[in-house]
Amino acid sequence: MEFIVNMKNLFVILLVLLSCISCVSRKEIVYFIDDEVTTKEFKEFNLSSQNNVTIKTNDQLAITVTALEQEAAIPFNLPMVGTGTILDNELTPNRTQPQIQTYLVSNDGEIDFPVLGEINVLGLTRNELAALLKEKIALYIKNPMVIVRISNFRITVLGEVARPGTFSVSDEYISLPKALGLAGDLTIYGKRKNIKVLREEGEKMIQMSLDLTDPGIVESPYYYLRQNDIVYVEPNKPQRQAANYNRNASVYISVASVLVSLIVLIAR
Repeated sequence: MEFIVNMKNLFVILLVLLSCISCVSRKEIVYFIDDEVTTKEFKEFNLSSQNNVTIKTNDQLAITVTALEQEAAIPFNLPMVGTGTILDNELTPNRTQPQIQTYLVSNDGEIDFPVLGEINVLGLTRNELAALLKEKIALYIKNPMVIVRISNFRITVLGEVARPGTFSVSDEYISLPKALGLAGDLTIYGKRKNIKVLREEGEKMIQMSLDLTDPGIVESPYYYLRQNDIVYVEPNKPQRQAANYNRNASVYISVASVLVSLIVLIAR
């Protein structure tokens, strides 16, 4: 009888341990928590004003010049070459479609533009560069229109997310939650209060930690990502501790609990 009681106690202890492992605080997995805000109230936050993406060295710029007299704009456009179809910024074979050439920003921050020659574009936004080119091209043709895009705008998401990887962004306007969405969102083991954003600033790499549970995150200058930013989701403490043990530990615990149950039944 004493053996049966001990085995029952061991079984209860195992169940308690398993329930503790599976329990996760709501505040650890919910985004944008604000205990002061109720369902009948709302708060306003100012979006970061520092979301203007500027042109950096090694950026690839797709620049298109048009005008009412399209033939007059031809000299200001690079020729279209190659075959393929552009789908999600990847070249897919077996279809014929010209590919737009791009301007590579040199280490000096310049591009070699047709007719106009060398132009320094470093630190300019897309709109600023478009306005500058429009002003210069207006000396040659009437009412030109200029569209500038950064064709190699990419961000990388690593760590505790469903689909880590590098992602191309077509509109160059992406927030941290959208980037995490591209990666399939955080896993249950992701540390939501310490999301790291790594950003190249000149010759330095800046690291900033952001708290996804804080609604005020939208006011951070790192809320909107820039080209080549790296987002890293750190694993939470249980996940880090689990890495030090056998990955099959949970399986062993489950098997042990089943064996204990069988022993208790047999002992009856």
